[in-house]
Amino acid sequence: MSFPEISNLITVLNKLYELLSQGSHPGYIVGGFIRDWLLGRQTNDVDIAVDGNALSIARGVAREFGGKFVLLDEANGIARVVIMEGEKEWYFDFSSFSEDIESDLARRDFTINAMAMELGQFVSYEPEVKQSQTLLIDPFSGKEDLGNRTVRAVSDQIFEADAARLLRAVRLAAELDFAIEPETESLIRRYSQSTGKIPGERVREELLRLLSLPRAYYHLRYLDQLGLLLVLIPELGESKAVEQPTVHFWDVFEHSLQTVATVEFLIRESDWEYGNEDILSTALWSDMIEEHLSQEISHGSNRKVLLKLGGLLHDVAKPRTKSLDDTGRARFLGHTKQGAAMTASILEKLRFSNREINLVENLVYYHLRPAQMANGELPTQRAIYRYFRDTGDAGIDILLLALADYLASRGPLVDMEEWRRQCRVASYILSEHDKQQVKILPMKLVDGHDLINIVGLTPGPLIGELLAVVHEAQASGELTNREEALALVRKELSLRAQRSNLTKQK
Repeated sequence: MSFPEISNLITVLNKLYELLSQGSHPGYIVGGFIRDWLLGRQTNDVDIAVDGNALSIARGVAREFGGKFVLLDEANGIARVVIMEGEKEWYFDFSSFSEDIESDLARRDFTINAMAMELGQFVSYEPEVKQSQTLLIDPFSGKEDLGNRTVRAVSDQIFEADAARLLRAVRLAAELDFAIEPETESLIRRYSQSTGKIPGERVREELLRLLSLPRAYYHLRYLDQLGLLLVLIPELGESKAVEQPTVHFWDVFEHSLQTVATVEFLIRESDWEYGNEDILSTALWSDMIEEHLSQEISHGSNRKVLLKLGGLLHDVAKPRTKSLDDTGRARFLGHTKQGAAMTASILEKLRFSNREINLVENLVYYHLRPAQMANGELPTQRAIYRYFRDTGDAGIDILLLALADYLASRGPLVDMEEWRRQCRVASYILSEHDKQQVKILPMKLVDGHDLINIVGLTPGPLIGELLAVVHEAQASGELTNREEALALVRKELSLRAQRSNLTKQK
């Protein structure tokens, strides 16, 4: 933590200490802040345990500091106060302890989170002295485990008290690059089925935090090894040992995990076991794409994280759609459509937002579309226009998923010539789309008023349909002026009238 930040924090904590002292409420800094402070990690979350009614105290702190009071857990008496000090926003989470601070620490999850320091002592010493062992309340040797880079359970009962700690153990180990010690691993496996009892909102938070880290592929595999992943998403269990055609190196489950790895490889976040510089340098990438993937979709998620999630789920329906053709080859007809529906259902249960669900659903539904557009050649202008019309703002994301899917299908058997062709098609689709946007956006050839006033139509859905036909032809380079656009509208109306007459005659 930088000097200005710690200085601002000390200013707030001094005021807080004075306020609590006036009410005779001893307070302790506990948990994650102490852990991160000892590790020298940046954080703006401070947990405060108080002797007294935490909700009442938090409301008083919010009033005194002009901060925002947020009720986090009424049943367990936990509240947050958001305070702005300098240019930084600080989050103070207040909870109560009823006996003493040691008893409070004994109810916490992992030893590295079960350390505390009395508030007055924290603010009374110079920063370089503060790590003195005499000031630290550490009944479970959490500081030693920090030094050993170990995540260790405080007791055998921690997962009975809160099943979300099963996921938190993996996430903490991943974030800190620590290892979960063997006895705690055994505990996790013993209680793995309890993962199904975790509220969807908390699963979503932990899963997104895991996926936001580099090497998410390894973290997902570790979840599976601990027996957690398939409890979270049982549908993935159906894909284990489901064989695919010979162009695929792995079964459906392993292919799905590998797709997360190849997504991370293509977005320059992690290495891939079978990747190399030739593969990476050919792939679709630019500053614009990186900026696009950084866009926030909902609280705690951006396009990059959801692209990994799409990679994990893109073939989720393959086991349910598998059939064998006359030659004995496996087919998965309709797996994209059914997979999109399954994905939406999975994410709804995990309380993802509608925006997040829509994006991942589109990734799954359209992930084969780029390859289908090319059919051995560069796609037509109409195909490119329709692709972005149908996929909306997920078009770039789907191009990247399609490339990751290809790499994860071939694995160590990637054909560089075929890979270059795949990348050439993806780059062509994106560059031609940019050109189409330049043609359409600055120059609107006709609008709804023209179709009403010149062609004689009445307001209704037909006008939107005809304008879409004009935009597609304009993007394809078939129209360059207003007269040609109006002529196309009249031609389209004539064709529709002919089709309608034929239908009536039948």
